[in-house]
Amino acid sequence: MIDLMSIAKTEAAGGDLFGTLDALYEPSDVRPEGYPDAVVWQGGNFVGDVNPVAHSMTDAYALLGTVAAIDILGLPFYAVPMWSQYRHDTKLECLAWFGNVPATSIKWSTAGDAYVNDGDGSKVVVMGKSGNAPLRTQAGVFCNVRPYGPITVVRCMPCLPYSQNRPLFNVDAETGIVHSEMNSPGVQMAYANRLFLKMVHETGKLGRVAMKPTQAMEDGINAGLHAWMLEGTKFEVGRKYAVNPYEEHRESIDKIVALLPDDFKDGMENWGGRIEQHIADTNYGLLLWDLIEQRDCIILATDLDGDRLTDLLADVSDPLRAYSQRVAEKLGQDVDIGALWNDMGYTTGNGRDMTSVMHRMSGPPIHEQTLGSADAMLLRLLDGDESVGGTKQPYDPRIHFVLIRDAYKDANPGNEKLAKWLDDVLDTFDEVYAGTRPGFLDGYAKLKEAITPWAG
Repeated sequence: MIDLMSIAKTEAAGGDLFGTLDALYEPSDVRPEGYPDAVVWQGGNFVGDVNPVAHSMTDAYALLGTVAAIDILGLPFYAVPMWSQYRHDTKLECLAWFGNVPATSIKWSTAGDAYVNDGDGSKVVVMGKSGNAPLRTQAGVFCNVRPYGPITVVRCMPCLPYSQNRPLFNVDAETGIVHSEMNSPGVQMAYANRLFLKMVHETGKLGRVAMKPTQAMEDGINAGLHAWMLEGTKFEVGRKYAVNPYEEHRESIDKIVALLPDDFKDGMENWGGRIEQHIADTNYGLLLWDLIEQRDCIILATDLDGDRLTDLLADVSDPLRAYSQRVAEKLGQDVDIGALWNDMGYTTGNGRDMTSVMHRMSGPPIHEQTLGSADAMLLRLLDGDESVGGTKQPYDPRIHFVLIRDAYKDANPGNEKLAKWLDDVLDTFDEVYAGTRPGFLDGYAKLKEAITPWAG
């Protein structure tokens, strides 16, 4: 049994967390390319033919829950130290270590405004906030894919219409005009576009494109790249942009095309499916109809609009259910709306079960998840009353086991023995956590007893 409370206290007190974790795991011979001095640990049972997964050791329950889950499961893994103080101390280089580990990976996001020690006795906001943006850049991430119910959003990254380069950011004192360096790298958009078209071709789902080519110059380029990608394929385009954005921005787009591999479009001449091109704003309304009508579709969007789309998708099911409840009450019906929602074939919950997979230009993908209130829940554990007098529930670590299951299945396609074992583990977890949710430490002990670690 690992002393999880001791680890939590060490992190909260700003103690030697690195030394604590370094004592738990072995140093790995695996090194991300270009970073010979990177810190990469390993653990679990390296037996059989299971490809390991790399974990990011970030903050609060993202850290503690990972430590507990990987100990319970015993699967082979790599781990990179990435909590806020360590990110700050390494000037974000540890993000590059993690982002370039040659293994399918799991990245946790926690609160971005953590305070850390600056080395001179003062507290400062952690460099790089949650580290998401610099990680994506250093890892060569070109998009993330977020499936939820019938809708999958392919969100190009970074592709932000504002700068993340602080020295180049300024506001004109005379006009108040905000100037920024645009950050919509065309090569990433080309890769995201190709993945989007590949998914539409392979799944047979409707493809929607969410751009603003008539309102934003960078989206004119992005939409033009999309038009170039469609040339020579068998895709049928229903709704089209009024102007062909490739013809409009051909000179600029050809500069991006020249940077792509010569075989970039090889095989695409046989790809087909149906594509609808929309102004990004209309996709919010279309998303509602697609969700209600259970229409399977895949949406390609830039980082900014893709973020809004996935936020809406994550949040909208609760209001839809609440409205349905009001209608039922108005009609005099005593209905369990949650059960009715499931009976009608809807599968979206409240967004906490939405998965996200980041794809890299080279190397396997990174599975990511957010723990928005992980720090507050950890404080309740440290205070000795996780339930806050019975008004709250203890932390639910199920998401750790779900994410680990998804990542190992992704890293080990065709390994039916491993897949069944992972599914069985989740069933066992649900049995242990059925009814009144145990406290985190008690739940850890019960899971350790109930789950036999992986042994090949």
